[in-house]
Formats: sequence, structure tokens, C-alpha cells
Amino acid sequence: MLQCIFLLSDSGEVMLEKQLTGHRVDRSICDWFWEQAISQGDSFKLQPVIASPTHYLFQVVREGITFLACTQVEMPPLMAIEFLCRVADVLSDYLGGLNEDVIKDNFVIVYELLDEMIDNGFPLTTEPNILREMIAQPNIVSKVLSVVTGNSSNVSETLPGATASCVPWRTSDPKYANNEVYVDLVEEMDATINRDGVLVKCEIYGEVQVNSHLSGLPDLTLSFANPSILDDVRFHPCVRFRPWESHQILSFVPPDGQFKLMSYRVKKLKSTPIYVKPQLTSDAGTCRVNVMVGIRIDPGKTIDSITIQFKLPPCILSADLTSNHGTVNILTNKTCSWSIGRIPKDKAPSMSGTFVLETGLERLHVFPTFQVSFRIMGVALSGLQIDKLDLKNLPNRPYKGFRALTRAGEFEVRS
Repeated sequence: MLQCIFLLSDSGEVMLEKQLTGHRVDRSICDWFWEQAISQGDSFKLQPVIASPTHYLFQVVREGITFLACTQVEMPPLMAIEFLCRVADVLSDYLGGLNEDVIKDNFVIVYELLDEMIDNGFPLTTEPNILREMIAQPNIVSKVLSVVTGNSSNVSETLPGATASCVPWRTSDPKYANNEVYVDLVEEMDATINRDGVLVKCEIYGEVQVNSHLSGLPDLTLSFANPSILDDVRFHPCVRFRPWESHQILSFVPPDGQFKLMSYRVKKLKSTPIYVKPQLTSDAGTCRVNVMVGIRIDPGKTIDSITIQFKLPPCILSADLTSNHGTVNILTNKTCSWSIGRIPKDKAPSMSGTFVLETGLERLHVFPTFQVSFRIMGVALSGLQIDKLDLKNLPNRPYKGFRALTRAGEFEVRS
């Protein structure tokens, strides 16, 4: 049972406090938490569960905002962490993103959502589709009406029928003239390449995203051609666990609209679709840099939106960089951004130039790390393939659509 939830900014300020039970948690616990975070550094922020002298603390960090939950009794830690992740996802969906200003501008919505999502310390309604029926999303019209009428509440006066249903994540008895369901495989590649060009880590984090517009109470079955490659799978509450455990089949009654059906990881991949080869040599107060980019393995689809970014070390006074393809910009925070787009067939993109080091420094001793981003439409680089999608309990034959997308996640090349 959770007793209190705090939202902290990256400066330690308490932006929001929500007491969940009759026993009030003193705000001084936030001061203790922030003192520990400052003294222990980033390693403290990576700990999801923390034991303070008086409370157990659970934290999730999203976009510089710390979601902190407190309890004085023992409880399943994964339940608290999962609930905080769900709160962060719902707020991001409702508010169009997460940052300090957005939270402060819409604190009424945040409080209303927390009132519906948790009851007396226990999770209650966490499905976004049902919450949208209960609490209207903020928009300009609703803000103007609240000023004119003086009514700032966005909560509906009627309770959604799905809250009393055996499938509380689904809107009660939706009807569509055209039944359709779309399944997207969205993957992010995390990779680390050391200064010798050796691939240290390469894995995929993926999501199966579904957009369902089906009448009545449909029953869906989704199977993969190669489910054995999946690790660390995580399911939406609508998924029946026993069919997956026995046959690796996803059997579920879907929510109405868009939702994340499952997430997964595919580990220990052997290669990346593109290569980035940086070379830096320095002497006599200058550093010469050359970076080459090319296709390592052709994925069968176009690789686009390729961008290389790196932060100039503090000892560099100025930089002069040019490229034979794309554009190079040096931002005010000393970040260099090389926008390549697509790799042409007739040449390999390269960027070259010189850095001028600060006075008295002969050679460069701090080398930059290159952050790589790209996008590939129509390909799941993990190799995951959807075998078939079966639908039952529908009055007519629905339309089924499938897509795949792979993009770079934490993809870095060290020099």
C-alpha cells in the first residue's frame, strides 16, 4: 500500500504532493531523498527501491522529473514501480509530454488523474482509454470554459460502463461501421562501440503497439514466427498469460483504440546497420578530426534521418568542420550536429576539420563520444516476424494492417 506520491523537479523542488491514506507522510522525506541524491550522485538515481530511516521509497525518473512514492509497510516493489511507470505514461499521453512547466500548468489534471488511478494506496483505474472517458484531456476550449464558468473540473459526471465490466480496460460495447486493427513493431537499437571499433553491446528494445477499432467484444490471437528470440517480455493486463507460457501465443481482448500490447528485448545482436568511424589526431595545440559513415549491412529498406552528434570537450576553443554530404552545425552548448539524412549510393559521407585547443595544451586528452540516430521504416532489425493474427466474435471480416519501424536508441561510438 502506497501512502504518498511526490513529483520532484531535477532541482529537488516538490512540484506535486498527493497523500493517498489517512496517515500523512511528512514532506521532509523529500529533503532526505535529495540530500542522498546529491551526495551519492547518479548511482543513487538508478536505485528503484530505497530504504530510508523511516520509509521505503520507490522512484522512477522521466524527462528530468522524479516520481517518488513512499510507504511504511512492506509491499511488492514491482507493483509500486509499475504503478509509477503507468502514472508517467498516462501523464505524458494526456499532457503531450513531460517537463516541469507542463506539470505546473496542468496540476489540476494531474491531481484528478491520481484520484482515479489509485484508491487508499492501491492501484484502481490505470487504463488510459478508460481514463479518457472519465477525465477530459486539456485543450484551449476547456481552459476558456473553466475561466468563463468558474468550473475547473474535467471529471465526467457519469461513470464509464467498463469500470464494472469483467474487461475494465475496454470501452463498453463500441460499434464501428468498418472494423480494423493495426499492429506495429516499433524497435530501438541500443549499441556501444569502443574506440577500437569493437561492438561491445548491441540489443533491441521493442514494443508491439496495437490500434484497434473493433465492434463488440472481440477475441484476438497473435502469434510470432520466432518467439524464442524474445527476452524480458512485459504484457498489457489484457493478455492471458497461460497461452503465452505454454505456446508463446498472445491471446487477448483488446482495449478500444491505441495501446501497447507488449514490450520485449532481443539481446546479443552481432552487428549494426551502419558504421561510424571517427579518427582524431592531435599535436602542437590542434586536433584533426575525420568521421566516416556508411552502411555495414543492408537491411533491405532505406536508412534515413541519420544524424551524428557529439559534445566538444571543454578544452577546445574553436572548431572548423565541413562535410561532403549533409550539414554540420555547432550549437551554443558546444554540441556538434551532423545531419546526413540518407546515405548516397555514389559516396560515403565524411566529416573533417580541425579543433583549436586552449593555450598551453599540446594534445587532446578528453575524447568525445558520438551519438548516432537513424530510422528504418518497414524493418524490425531484431528479426521478429508476425506469423498471423486471428480474430473472433466479429460480425464481419475486419481489415488487418502490419508495419515495422526500427530507430536508434542509445547508440554511441567512443573515440
